[in-house]
Amino acid sequence: MNTLRNKVQLIGHLGAKVDLKTLESGKVVGHVSLATNETYKNQKGEKVTETTWHNLVIWGKQAEILSKYTDKGSEVGVEGKLTNRSYADKNGEKKYITEVVVSDFLLMGKKDGGQ
Repeated sequence: MNTLRNKVQLIGHLGAKVDLKTLESGKVVGHVSLATNETYKNQKGEKVTETTWHNLVIWGKQAEILSKYTDKGSEVGVEGKLTNRSYADKNGEKKYITEVVVSDFLLMGKKDGGQ
């Protein structure tokens, strides 16, 4: 049952190209947003789609591969864990962020727009 603790699986579309950075330590980290959609019918019977945005963090060779083979709109499946962190913005205000630290991903199909 331990393998089920803090495990996230999402399928969605990338909101941008993966932003790769090389840290002083030499490690590579990538950041990108992922949109997931949920569709349902409201009380009037109208079809409604709600989009949720997720912040992804991916490390090392996986970050490089995801960046190389995807672009904005690419459909991907990701697996990882949720993490929370805080930071001070440029005005010194404390901000909180929830991210999915990706441990594995799968390229699902072509990006939106039929390209």
